[in-house]
Amino acid sequence: MRVWAPVGVLASLAYCFHQRRVALAENRSSGSQHQVDRSLLELKMVQVVFRHGARSPLKPLPVEEQVEWNPELLEIPPQTQFEYTVTNLAGGPKPHSPYDSEYHKVTLKGGMFAGQLTKVGMQQMFALGERLRKNYMEDIPFLSPVFNPQEVLVRSTNIFRNLESTRCLLAGLFQHQKGSVTIQTDEAISEILYPNYHNCWVLREKTRGRKKTAILQPGIAEDLEKVKASVGIDSNDKVDFFVLLDNVAAEQVHSLLRCPALKRFAKVIEQRAVETALYVLHQEDRESIQMAVGPFLYMLKGNLLKAVDPRTPPSKTRKLYLYATHDVTLMPILMALGIFDHKWPPFAVDLTMELYQHQESKEWFVQLYYHGEGTHECLLLLLLLLVMVVVLFSCQHSQPFPESVSNMKISNHQLLRGSSH
Repeated sequence: MRVWAPVGVLASLAYCFHQRRVALAENRSSGSQHQVDRSLLELKMVQVVFRHGARSPLKPLPVEEQVEWNPELLEIPPQTQFEYTVTNLAGGPKPHSPYDSEYHKVTLKGGMFAGQLTKVGMQQMFALGERLRKNYMEDIPFLSPVFNPQEVLVRSTNIFRNLESTRCLLAGLFQHQKGSVTIQTDEAISEILYPNYHNCWVLREKTRGRKKTAILQPGIAEDLEKVKASVGIDSNDKVDFFVLLDNVAAEQVHSLLRCPALKRFAKVIEQRAVETALYVLHQEDRESIQMAVGPFLYMLKGNLLKAVDPRTPPSKTRKLYLYATHDVTLMPILMALGIFDHKWPPFAVDLTMELYQHQESKEWFVQLYYHGEGTHECLLLLLLLLVMVVVLFSCQHSQPFPESVSNMKISNHQLLRGSSH
């Protein structure tokens, strides 16, 4: 049986969390608080949740002038070559991918399949890997220069573009690697790295009706008809702002956006797609967000708790966790953490969570980065409390706070200053 945190508690905690960040910002500007000496902070763990690189659209627009997706766009850059093996979570054979089977049924003009990672996407992911290498190998000697399974855990959704995106990231991160690296993945029915509508009927039912009514909302309906008429899409065609944005984003990043109407309405399309997503997820009551990413947040929280618990055996935790996900994963996570910027998560974007321990006070701190930029920082206890009321609870998943976390006091220190690597 699933048990949910009361909405009122979630709202109150999120408000308190926001107020504390505001107070900290005011204290930083006034200089009245004692600053934490960053030289006394030791990095203990990093979790990176990232979206795959640029790809072909999932569904072409029903227009006469189709964009040509030439297979030459699939050329693999030599520097991204990297050997990997895919297993299920137990180390067994790679599961079947029903999504890839569906994508292969859609052939775009030019010959490419829907949803294929392109050379541009591979280069984006290699660049992300290089940034992680600079941050955690070159700037500080946190990771070994060669992949060590005792240090790094890699997990991806079982979709080829995500597996290939992970390959390119690993190539940028471990540039002296020899030998294969294992990427873990799960069955589609039990995957938690994206909102699993097939496994959660409540989520499916809650969002199904809201998807139908979203395009009828004032402003959204009018703009949708205006864009479709300008582009030459019949008003009866089932094209919403998600499909429009998917094509615009894919064409833009590959310099293939030539339709004057789509160029003109690009910002409107993104804005309305975001508003539609917010409406479908019903951000006000948070329940849909809990069901969409609660299990994934629970796993991220578990990694934090294991890292700070002195009783955790070294074999049960890692220095770096890499999770290859999707825009539909990142958006509700950003909402849950209160850092959503009302922009659609772009290709190859990352949300990075760094865990530090103060060497004198022994307090734990978390720094969040989105797209390489520092968003906010907090004592670990605050973040854990926020996540605890967002995630999906069940009796069998109950997990007490370790003593090292339970005994943490909320200090008056000014926390880590927001800075980007």
